This record gives sequence, C-alpha cells and structure tokens, in this order.
Amino acid sequence: MPSSFSKPSLDSPFSLDGAEAEHRLREAEERLREAMAELQRRQRSAARGSHGDICDHVDVSCVANAIGNLCQSFLLSYGVRVGIGILLRAFKLARGQSYSSLLDLKQLVSEKDLIVREEACRIGLLFGGFTGSYHALRCCLRKWRKKETPLNSVLAGSIAGLSVLALDDSNQRRTLALYLLARLGQAAYNSAKSKNKFHLWGSHWRHGDSLLFSLACSQVMYAFIMRPETLPKSYREFIQKTGPVARPVYQAVRECCRGGPIDVASLSAYISSKNEASHVRVQEFASIIPCSAIHPHTNSCLAQNANAMSATFKKTFPLYFSLTFVPYVVLHLQKFMASPYRTSWNAIRDSVRSTSFLSAFVGIFQAFICAHRKVASKDHKLVYWFAGGVAALSVMLEKKPRRSELALYVLPRAGDSLWEILVNRHILPNIKNAEVAVFCGCMGGIMYYLEHEPDTLAPFLRGLIRRFLASQISNPSSKISQSSSYMYLQTLDALEKPKAPENRESETQKAEEKYNLEAIPGL
Repeated sequence: MPSSFSKPSLDSPFSLDGAEAEHRLREAEERLREAMAELQRRQRSAARGSHGDICDHVDVSCVANAIGNLCQSFLLSYGVRVGIGILLRAFKLARGQSYSSLLDLKQLVSEKDLIVREEACRIGLLFGGFTGSYHALRCCLRKWRKKETPLNSVLAGSIAGLSVLALDDSNQRRTLALYLLARLGQAAYNSAKSKNKFHLWGSHWRHGDSLLFSLACSQVMYAFIMRPETLPKSYREFIQKTGPVARPVYQAVRECCRGGPIDVASLSAYISSKNEASHVRVQEFASIIPCSAIHPHTNSCLAQNANAMSATFKKTFPLYFSLTFVPYVVLHLQKFMASPYRTSWNAIRDSVRSTSFLSAFVGIFQAFICAHRKVASKDHKLVYWFAGGVAALSVMLEKKPRRSELALYVLPRAGDSLWEILVNRHILPNIKNAEVAVFCGCMGGIMYYLEHEPDTLAPFLRGLIRRFLASQISNPSSKISQSSSYMYLQTLDALEKPKAPENRESETQKAEEKYNLEAIPGL
C-alpha cells in the first residue's frame, strides 16, 4: 500500500510553485545586480569629477593620466635598452678575461664604449610618445564625440602611431611596420575564425608555425646570398657575423650563380690568409665554388659544421641572455624580487634553448651547402632557398609558443626583401614614407583588437602592449575601489557559485533556501 507521505509528482502544484518562486527570485537578483552596478558607476563618476562618465582613468585628470603613462613607458623602454647594452658590454669585457674591469664603471658604462644613449632615447620616445598621445587622444575623442566606440580606439591608435618618427632610420621603421602588419593579420584572422567567417586551409596543422618559419627563412637566406641589398643592414650584418663563411666567399658564390666573373684575387687572398698551404685554384668563370674555398682552414666538412655550431653558440649566447634576462627584470620586477634565483634560471634555460636553435640552424645550412657540392658540379641560386628552408627545421628545438613568435618575426623581413626585389624590377612602385602610413594603420587596428577583442592577439604582444600602456582599460584586472556597492556585487557572485553538498539534507533544500536574499548585508 503506497504511503500517504510520498513525494509529489513533477506535475504537482507544489513543484510548479517552487519553480515559479525560483524564477522570481532570479529576476529579483538580476534587478538588484543591475541597480548595484549603476550605483557603483555613479559613485566612481562622482569621485572622478565631470569627466568620470566618459573617461575610465580613476582619480586623475586626463592630462595627468596621459603624462603619467608617457613617463612610465619612456622609463621602461629606456631602461630595457640600456640594460641590454650594459649586459652585452659586461659579456664583452668578461670574454676578454678582464674580470676586474667589470667593477670599473668607467669602462662598463662609458659613452665611448656603451653607445646606446641616443638609441635608448629614441626607443623611449617611440613607446612613451605613443602611450601618452594614445591616452590623450582617447580622452579628447570621448569628450568630442560624447561616447565611447571602437572608432575612438582606431583613430587614437592611428594618430598616435606617428610617434614612430622618433626612429630616424627608415629601415627600422619599415621592419617595425611590417612586423605589426603581420600581427594585425594574425589578429584579423583569429577574429574571423572565431566568428566562423573565414578559415585558412592548413591553419589547424600541428606544425603550421614551423612551416611558415621555414618558408620565411627560405626567402631570407636566398636574399642574403643573392640579393643582400634587399635586407636591412643590421639584419644582414647579424647573419654575416653569426655564420662561418666570409664575405669574399659569398661574393664569389653570388657571381658564380649569375654566371659572371669571379673576383679571383680577393678569394685567393682570403684562402691564403686562412691556410697558406692551400693550393686551391678557382677559375674566373667557375661553375661552382668548392668546399675547400668555403672552409679553407679544414678539409673536413663534418669538422667545419661542428666548429660552426660551437662558434655560433659562443657568439650568440650573450645576446640571447641579455634579450631574455633584462626584460624579465625590468618588465616583471616584482616577480624577480620575489624569486630571483628562479627567474635567473628561467632566463638561462630559455637562452640556452634559443642559442641551441640558432646554432643548429647554422650547422644545418652549412651541411646542406657542403652536401650539394658532393653530388653536383654546377651551382644554382635555388639551392640556397631550399637550404634556408631545411635549416629552419631547427626551430623544433624551441618551445611551441616561441615558434609562432619566430615565424612572425622573420616573415616581415622576408616580405620586405621580396618587396624590394619587386620594386627594383619596377613591378611595384616605390612610395616614400610608406612605412609610416603602414605603421599608423596597423597600430589603429591593433588597438581596436586590444580593447574590444583581446583574445585575438598573441599573448606575448597583448601582454607587452598592456604593460606599456598601463591603463585601466588595457589592464582589466586592476582593482576596483572597494565601495559598498562593490561588496554587494561580490556577495551576489558568491551566491551564484554552487557549493558542494555536505549531507543529504543539503541536496533536498528548497529553491527559496538556495537563493536567500537575506544573506546579503543590509537587506
């Protein structure tokens, strides 16, 4: 016989009344949340003054906010550049076994040996000028248009991008503009992909970033061998100093691939300087430059590759360590002070990994060139294109997030080189100061994505810009003033989080007990 105290069915009036009561309580909670949020906004607006309803900086005027951000960004970027210069100078003194000079500030930071002041000031003006003018323009646009829209971010970022004129070298401006263009394309693609508007074939590949890096390196190494004038001078010098092959050899290889006459005197002088006992004779119209001319100091290609990798590691480790350690300290000072040993260890580990990648790149490229000379009797310019692509596979030594960063770092240089080649062949027009316009447009787009779709930007770029902007908009995690309305909202959020039942009685609680508004202080 069924018990008279059995639970009512789901269709009983008691169950329907409970669901309706729960629905009403949820609606009341939402209305209360909106009221508290509006009260909090009014309190903050009253505390900030007349500009509080449209500007988002707290307790400071628009002018003070812009100047403060300008000074902070200037000091940060200036400190990073000077710190890198000092650390590189210290490595140079230590390499010369002049350890006592490390304690001599006159040798360590003298203007004669540490020529970074002008460059550091220009970099500081670039970052500081952009940050300060961006915040000032945002405030002006808010007051002029009486509203905050995505157009404000685009206009402010584009106009503030004129701060790139602080760099007097057009090659640096072009490199920076092309880098941002690649980043903007990445953000636009991520945005379209997240909205199911566009999907690039192959973007889901596990090693797509490595493939992109390989293609970019192919173009860069081809340009370095065959068209070095299309690469920035600083980048060209870096490749030259990092690699094991001398400049006269590259010149001879270039002329050999083009079918022109080789400067036999210059090449012979280089071979004699490295190995006086060498009897290598190179013809003026040779079909290929032999290995004995590429590395005359040793007859073994294997030994040459090993020596090249070792020398590259020794030459580039100080650079990579400086580029890794100084930003760790300057941009994350609190984390460094909390755990200096761990931060130093992470910097050393990442530096060794990056240096190993570059050393492997040099060794593989050299091995590919030597292997080609073992099986072929005639040189061709495409050999160096494929050699760059194969050597780029060494990027697998890097961490996965780092590979995409490297790909987007090399890609603009490859595009710049290809652009210069097409301009020299009169296929594309040569537009003066085009890099400034590209930089301004890219900054406008990047600031839009940073403010309204931050997840589309790469974490590295997003964190870097937020660190320099130092604004409340760009740092949404900044603390809100702990007003009474804020405490109400926190209480409501706590009520929404389900708690694990401690016993069977808590599982059978009624809806009215789950959403108890009396738990909120003051109600």
